[in-house]
Amino acid sequence: MDSNEMNRPLTDAPAAEAAETMVPSPATPEETNATYVPKQTKEEVIERLVEINQDACHSVKQELDFLKLTFYKLHNAEQEAARKAFVEGGGAPEAFVPESNETEARFKELMKSIKEQRAVLQAQEEKEREDNLAQKLAILDRMKTLAESPEEANKSYQEFKKLQQEWNEVKQVPAAKVNELWKMYQLCTEKFYDLIKLNNEFREYDFKKNLEIKTHLCEAVENLATEKDAVSAFHQLQKFHQEFRNTGPVAKELREQLWARFKAASSAVNRRYIQHFEELKAKEQHNLDEKTVICEIVEAMEYDKMTTVQDWTDKTEEILALQAKWKTIGYAPQKMNTKIFERFRAACNDFFQRKAQFFKDAKKDKEENLSKKRALCEKAEALKDSTDWKETAEVLTQLQKEWKAIGPVPKKHSNTLWKRFITACDYFFEQKNKANSSQRSVEQANLAEKKEVLEKLTALLAEEEVDKNTQEQVRELMKVWNGIGFVPFKDKDKINKQYRELIDKLFDKLNLSNSQKKLKNFKANLGNKELNPHREREKLVRAYEAKKNEIQTYENNLGFLTSSSKKGNSLLNEMNRKVEKLKAELEVLEKKIECIDQTMQED
Repeated sequence: MDSNEMNRPLTDAPAAEAAETMVPSPATPEETNATYVPKQTKEEVIERLVEINQDACHSVKQELDFLKLTFYKLHNAEQEAARKAFVEGGGAPEAFVPESNETEARFKELMKSIKEQRAVLQAQEEKEREDNLAQKLAILDRMKTLAESPEEANKSYQEFKKLQQEWNEVKQVPAAKVNELWKMYQLCTEKFYDLIKLNNEFREYDFKKNLEIKTHLCEAVENLATEKDAVSAFHQLQKFHQEFRNTGPVAKELREQLWARFKAASSAVNRRYIQHFEELKAKEQHNLDEKTVICEIVEAMEYDKMTTVQDWTDKTEEILALQAKWKTIGYAPQKMNTKIFERFRAACNDFFQRKAQFFKDAKKDKEENLSKKRALCEKAEALKDSTDWKETAEVLTQLQKEWKAIGPVPKKHSNTLWKRFITACDYFFEQKNKANSSQRSVEQANLAEKKEVLEKLTALLAEEEVDKNTQEQVRELMKVWNGIGFVPFKDKDKINKQYRELIDKLFDKLNLSNSQKKLKNFKANLGNKELNPHREREKLVRAYEAKKNEIQTYENNLGFLTSSSKKGNSLLNEMNRKVEKLKAELEVLEKKIECIDQTMQED
């Protein structure tokens, strides 16, 4: 056996190469994405904590965090439901005080107990690591002594192997000392093997045993490729690495090949581990994005446009659907998980507070609307027996418009109040329809009577000579016409127009005939010697001026009259006829004055 073969370290892989396969863990075993059975109630959470409290030393921090999040999720939901009921019952949101909760007190008590037990365990483990460090340092001192005694190297081989065994049996040390301690161990081992001179038989036996162990470790690491849980595979790999490093060397020609095999299998496990956390990180970021979108939807509610009960009902369904969707989304990144939940809860709380205020205000408005609609019912009931069909119909129609303009009333009064109002309205309009039905028959009879009057007026107009008797007949027919009631609306304008035209023509004809008779008689009387022409002329002139002033007065008054109503139109026509009559009389007076002047000139 040559000295070069003897002077090899007890581990094949250099420390630097071994470190290449050791990937720093992005998460401790307690921080993995282990799946826990969901708890539906706070009591189930308490039951699980009681179980953990019995053996808190083996509790997992991730499960404790999961139970804490679940408990307060359920607890906050209960508090929110109580607050909502308080507000809907008329209480002010700021006046709500949560009731004391024994379950929460029990939860805090158990969590405190578990935390204290874990703290004790952690202190014990830390002390144990310090003790292990002291043991390994003591072992290193003894190994260093052997490595620095070349004359005793061959004799000390079994003792050195025993020290290595003791070293391996000592477990964890403080993390900050691991690398430094490993380098010291490697240095001692290399120095010792540089000194010892093993015989070939013993050396070959040692190589063979080491080859069996390391081959088994390679196979174990390669089998980790089929392990479904990448996190579990990674932690198993760390154990295998420790065993590989603590196992002695193999034959020189196999060392690089064996190390390459172990390193390749380790790299595959490490890649899966890193990929797992990259995927987990991406999934959590995706969850955060989804939850952020939900928050933005709730925060973007256009409250100024939500003015009806249906609007709030529809939006409440949307909020509940978003809350249900939220529950189906997994965790967000740890540093954002609580923040995004608080943001969502604040947005939902704001919505339900606004909703409670809306319904509180709506309840007040409904009571006011109830008073207004009751007043309309009283008005409608007071008018239902009226026979002033036209005016009352207009008033009731206006009341119906006001009813529609008034908002809703409390549901328990809605149907009763509407039935009361519409019953009064329907009763009036039914009576009105009955009256109108009989009125139409009367109007047809009135139309027939007025047509008879028109026929008689037409006959009088056709006569060649008109006298005082004709005038009396016209006045009598006018009285008859005015005494006749309403005619059908569609015939009213036509028949009234015919009547006015006939009356105007008859009065024109009557006025002309009377004027001619008066003027003829006046001329005949001018030959009477007892008549004083000068005095008669003065009398006629005074009458002429008075008549002229009277006409002027009527014409001025006509300027203030309108024909917007039936009554106004009748008065206007009467005054126009009066003016025409006065003008005819004025013309007669003027001609009488001319006759006197002519007679006086002849004399």
